[in-house]
Amino acid sequence: MKSRVGLGGLLACALVVAACGGGGGGGSTSGGGTISGAKVINPNSMNNPPKGTVTFCTGKDTNGSAHQLIKDFNAKYGGQGYKAKLVEFPASADQQRTQFIQRQQAKSSDCDTFSSDVIWTAEFASQKWLYDMTPYINKAKSKFIAAPLETVHYSGKYWGVPSSSDAAFIFYRTDKIKSAPSTWQQVYQVAKNTGGIVYQGAPYEGLTCDYLELAFAAGGKVLSADGKKSAINSPQNVKALQLMVDGIKSGAAPKAVTTYMEPQTDQAWQTGRYGLMRNWTYAYAADNTGAVKGKYKVAPLPKFQGGTSASILGGHNTVISVYSKNPGLALKFADYVASPAWQKISLAKYSLAAVTSATYDDPAVKKAIPYSDELKAALGQAHARPVSPVYPQISQAIYRNVNDALAGRTSPQAALKKADQQINSALQTF
Repeated sequence: MKSRVGLGGLLACALVVAACGGGGGGGSTSGGGTISGAKVINPNSMNNPPKGTVTFCTGKDTNGSAHQLIKDFNAKYGGQGYKAKLVEFPASADQQRTQFIQRQQAKSSDCDTFSSDVIWTAEFASQKWLYDMTPYINKAKSKFIAAPLETVHYSGKYWGVPSSSDAAFIFYRTDKIKSAPSTWQQVYQVAKNTGGIVYQGAPYEGLTCDYLELAFAAGGKVLSADGKKSAINSPQNVKALQLMVDGIKSGAAPKAVTTYMEPQTDQAWQTGRYGLMRNWTYAYAADNTGAVKGKYKVAPLPKFQGGTSASILGGHNTVISVYSKNPGLALKFADYVASPAWQKISLAKYSLAAVTSATYDDPAVKKAIPYSDELKAALGQAHARPVSPVYPQISQAIYRNVNDALAGRTSPQAALKKADQQINSALQTF
């Protein structure tokens, strides 16, 4: 692929979305009751904040994008007395979350702003650790793609500013398949005759994403509208899981897929054996080697027969700590991250999916990212994962039981019945 995106940068993007690797259609909920007493941001505070330095905390900057963000912000605003500095947490998403929680519990001002995984919104907001950003978002809402914006939405309010996103593609071999299948049922039918399909089927967050893409497309939900009860044990969700199970039984997907995360999926695809792959956008360039080099295209995820299309969002948001001593400057920084200038650089140079619609229409972006139109379409049909303070327990209930069904240890019906019980138990703890 001839573009400005380096392989290292795309592999780094893979690390960003590996936790999954975040709408409508029952994919997310802004339930969970009313959060009262949270600090509310003043959108005008960024116009003339006190001079000083804002600290941005994020995961390990493996591709250099965070360092350039700080450099560019300082170049633009340093002359006005505004600067930003970077604090890097470990690469592990779990360790990043722990580091942030420790600081918030200590009421520390170490991190004015934080790059928050899309799945942490409800947990952090419920603890009143984040500024309510609703007044700012209401002024800027029109520039954001709807699905990434939904990942900061909880209890009827917005708790951050979208910064980067991601969604999955169907990869298909052009030497074996003329055009991308239009339904998931066709995906599995075509896969049986073209070597099979590989995806992330191991018991981890990636499988939650893979399964929910089919479940939401089939019309299923995870939680009730108020976010207080499980809705996982439904005919639509059983139908989606049955299709995945039948795919392995029929040989359309290898049994080994139940052990695959992203790296194993990449390795399997690069052997040239398989005709189709479900994977994140980073794989467009990262996997273009060996037997498959120059022999595949990508498409947004297909519809479920009788239903719709649904992608699951990855990505991060910029949130502001309630313990920041300069929230106005923190908001200025968050606003810059979502600016046209930075969103263009973030996508064109670092392959981090932009959260603003206009970015995808920029000629320079189209030249640098050959799949920009497909990516925009994928984000347009995307759904956030369930927004809940107990999301980690919800996801665990999904991926463990779905993996049991895929591996043949239980039936789809029994798997989702057990997941339903575990999700309801988790919801009762909050």
